[in-house]
Amino acid sequence: MQNAKISRYSLFLAAPFLLLILSLRAANVPAQQEVAVVVNSANPVSNLSLSDLRKIYMGERLYWKANSAVVVLMRSPGAPERDIILRVVYGMSEERYTQYWVAKIMRAEASDPPAVVYSHGMVLEGVRGNPGAIGYVDSREVRPGTKVLRIDGLLPGEPGYPLH
Repeated sequence: MQNAKISRYSLFLAAPFLLLILSLRAANVPAQQEVAVVVNSANPVSNLSLSDLRKIYMGERLYWKANSAVVVLMRSPGAPERDIILRVVYGMSEERYTQYWVAKIMRAEASDPPAVVYSHGMVLEGVRGNPGAIGYVDSREVRPGTKVLRIDGLLPGEPGYPLH
């Protein structure tokens, strides 16, 4: 009987401690995935407004200020980063995105939709290998050799960053 009381008392004392540990661990886990927009490190652009980013991804802005062609890289369907770009930048579903590009090509306003790449590594290699390329990756996947653009003056992880 005495052992049962000690066990319940120990459990009563241990429960708040266990909850504290779990809440501290949860605080270290990012609440939302953030997408970093990346360009070649030689690209002179370091900040884009969300509106300018939208123009680039919609195929309305075709050149950087240095007159080099913009090469848009888009993750493949099903990638979580693509879903964020479709929702925040395009404001479209996957189906609407496809319809948009088919119509744009049919009207001869574009020759191709953005290039589809299948991994973070392919995005990063595409950006490193092409001075005019722009792509996006999970902010935790950024590697040396690329430049992360500020969007509306903010980098991933800063309060108010829009791409999450």
